[in-house]
Amino acid sequence: MNRDPPDQRRPRRGARGPRDRSPDGKWRAFVKDGNIVVAPLGENAKGEQEKQLSTDGTNAKPYGMLDWADDSKSLVAFRITPGESKEVYLIESSPEEGGRAKLRTRGYPLPGDRFTSYELNLFDVATGEQTRPEVDPVDFGSPRLRWHRDGKRFTYEKVDRGHQRFRVIEVEAATGKTRNIIDESTDTFIWTAHGPGLRITTYLDETDEIIYASEKDGWRHLYLVDGEKGEVKNRITSGEWVMRDIERIDTQKRQIWFKASGLDADQDPYLIHFCRVDFDGSNLVRLTEANGNHTIHFSPDEKYLIDSYSRVDAAPATELRRVSDGRLMCELEKADVSELLDSDWTYPEVFSAKGRDGKTDIWGFICRPRDFDPNKKYALIEDIYAGPHDSFVPKSFSPASRYRSYTDLGFIVVKIDGMGTANRSKAFHDVCWHNLKDAGFPDRIAWMKAAAMKHPEMDITRVGIYGTSAGGQSSTGALLFYPDFYKAAVSACGCHDNRMDKASWNEQWMGYPVGPHYAESSNIDSAHRLKGKLLLIVGELDNNVPPESTHRLAAALIKADKDFDYLLMPNVGHSDGGGYGQRRREDFFVRHLQGKEPPNRNE
Repeated sequence: MNRDPPDQRRPRRGARGPRDRSPDGKWRAFVKDGNIVVAPLGENAKGEQEKQLSTDGTNAKPYGMLDWADDSKSLVAFRITPGESKEVYLIESSPEEGGRAKLRTRGYPLPGDRFTSYELNLFDVATGEQTRPEVDPVDFGSPRLRWHRDGKRFTYEKVDRGHQRFRVIEVEAATGKTRNIIDESTDTFIWTAHGPGLRITTYLDETDEIIYASEKDGWRHLYLVDGEKGEVKNRITSGEWVMRDIERIDTQKRQIWFKASGLDADQDPYLIHFCRVDFDGSNLVRLTEANGNHTIHFSPDEKYLIDSYSRVDAAPATELRRVSDGRLMCELEKADVSELLDSDWTYPEVFSAKGRDGKTDIWGFICRPRDFDPNKKYALIEDIYAGPHDSFVPKSFSPASRYRSYTDLGFIVVKIDGMGTANRSKAFHDVCWHNLKDAGFPDRIAWMKAAAMKHPEMDITRVGIYGTSAGGQSSTGALLFYPDFYKAAVSACGCHDNRMDKASWNEQWMGYPVGPHYAESSNIDSAHRLKGKLLLIVGELDNNVPPESTHRLAAALIKADKDFDYLLMPNVGHSDGGGYGQRRREDFFVRHLQGKEPPNRNE
C-alpha cells in the first residue's frame, strides 16, 4: 500500500481510510466477544493466522475505539466500562389522535450517576504484548486521539469529572510512555462544558504547537504551548479583559484574529471588539474602537474591513477601517432612527451600578412604558436568566420595543447580568461555584436599589421576577432566599433541584461528587421558606429539564402548606408556556404587583 511521505501525512484518522484496517493494509482489527482480534488481509492472509490480542475484555466490559499506529505495529484500544443506563419519563396525556395517554422514556444521566469510562490499552500486533499506560481512565466524555505527524505518538484530552482538572496527555504508541503536555487544575472549575464559544485548545500540527485558552491568571486569555517540550512557550494575550472567541488563525504570518470584550474602561465590558495579535504576543492591533457591539466584514482583498456597531441605546453605525493597522479610513453611514423617536418608541436606558462588593460594576438596562410619567410610581419586573454558561443582557440595537407587553401594562422592566454569569473575570464567574442559588441576587438587588435612587419612579417595594429553565430556578429562588425584596415570581420549566437535571451542565458548575451544597441550592429542599406570590408553569413533555422537578417542588410546597398557582400544560415541551403562558404571567403580575384584577377571560 502506497503511503504519503511523512511531511504530507495528516494526523487525523480520516486520512487513512477505514479505521479497522491497518495503514499497511495487512490487518483488520475487530472486537469479538468483548476482545480484540486481528485478521490478516490480502497477501498477508497466506502466511498469518487470526490473532486474539486481548483476553480481559467481556461483553459487559468490551474493548472498542480501535486505532492503528502509522507503522501498523501497534494498536490502540480502550476497554469500556458502560455507565449507568437510567431513564426519565414523560406522559403525553392528550395525544392528538385520542386514546390512551402515552409513556415516553429516554436516557438521561443525572449528577452523580456513573458515566461510561474508557481505559487506555496498547497492543503489539506481532508479539501480542499488552501495555496499559499509567493514565487515569477517561470518565467524562469519550477520548479522541490526535496522531502526531511522526505517526509514533498521539494525544488526547481528559476532563476530570467535576471539571477541576484539564489535561492534554501524550502517549508513545510503541512503549506506552506518557506525559502531560497541558495540565491545569483549579479550586473551582475549568470551563470545559456548555460553552464557552472559545475552544480551549487549537492544535497547530505543522509546528507541534497548541493555542490554549485558560483563565488561570483570573482572565480568559490565550497561551502558546510548545508540544515538543510540553510547556508554555509564551503568553499570547494578557490584561484585565476577556478573550471571547478566535475568528481565524494565520499560521503563515503567525497571527490570531479574535473577539474580545472589556478592553475599554469607559465602555460596557460586554461589548464585542475585534483585534489581531502575533503568536508571540506582540503587535496587538485593535480593528474596532467605537463604543458599541461590533461585527466586521472584509473586503475581497482583505486590506479593508467594514465595521458595523451599535448598542441597545445607540443606533447602528458603519465605518471603513484599514486591516493592517486598524486605522479609521472614513465613516460610511449612521442609521436614521428619527421616525422611531418621533413615534412612541424609546431606547432602553443602559445602567450600571456597583455590585455586592462595592467595587465591581454590574450592567443592565431599564425599559419604561410608552406613556411614562416621572411623577408616578411603577412596579418593577425583572426578566432573569442567570445560567453560568454565558451573559444575557442584549447589547445591540433593535427597533423592536423590548418588553412591550409588560410596559404597556404599566410596568418598568429590567434585565441584569449579576455575578456568577460569564464573560467577565474568573472571580466574577466563580461566584456560581457550588452555589447556583446565588444567581447574582445580591448584585441585582444592589443594582435596582441604585437605579431607584437615581429614578424614584421605580418602586422597589413592588418587584416581580420571571424566568424560564435556569431562569425558572432563579425566579423561584428569589422568593425563597430573598423574599424581603422580591414579592412575586413566575417560574417556567425550572430546574428546581440541580440533582434532578442533566449531569453535564450541573456538574460543570456544582461540581462532583454530589454533596450537601446541592441540597443548599435546592428550591425543593427550601420550599418551606416561600414568601410572596408564586406561579409555576411546566410542560408535561419537557425534554430538557424533567418536569418532575416542578412537580416535586409543588409537592414540597403542599407539604409545607404554602399557597401557589400551578399551570401544567398538556403536550407542551421545554417552554415558557407560549402565548397562553405569557397572558397568565401578565395577569399574575397585574394582580399581585399592581393590585388590579385582570379581565375575566371566561366572560
